[in-house]
Amino acid sequence: MDSLQGQLLIASAKLVDPNFARSVIVMVQHGEEGALGLIVNRPLETTMKEVCEKALDLPCEVDGQLHQGGPCEGPLMVVHTHENVSDLEVFPGVYFTTDKSKIEWLMQHNEDAAIKFFVGYAGWAPGQLEGEIESESWLIAPADARQVLDGSPSGEEQWSKLMTQLTLGKYLDPTRIPDDPSLN
Repeated sequence: MDSLQGQLLIASAKLVDPNFARSVIVMVQHGEEGALGLIVNRPLETTMKEVCEKALDLPCEVDGQLHQGGPCEGPLMVVHTHENVSDLEVFPGVYFTTDKSKIEWLMQHNEDAAIKFFVGYAGWAPGQLEGEIESESWLIAPADARQVLDGSPSGEEQWSKLMTQLTLGKYLDPTRIPDDPSLN
């Protein structure tokens, strides 16, 4: 299977694992060693500014929601549009970092860039994700910066909208599908 880095995984309706049900994941890395992704539609109840004030004792210019990136524990992870402080380019114009000094810089210098902070991640052992895709647990779609970094629509709405585009979009022009189907 080709690398899924930079793609979206959308949980199929039959995926009932509560860690992943109705999730949308951006694939950060995918190769022979396994895969790492971040759930982009699971905002937590706290903001990065609150976390900085309470736990990190660092100045923070970012006031966006902190997100639950997945069930695996790991360092604070950031997806953003600042090429100069990236560890990895996920797809053109969107970058990933876990480096502490780069994250501190992002917290203090984020005037015009899109950014999302994550605790936890979704991880797969070699071959595990491929098996889940084969069993139709995941649908795959190209990612774009808006889907990954924008905070709206809400998590449930984002999943629903992508599912509609991927399923009905096979039969209809996706641009003609209304956000609210009851408007037909």
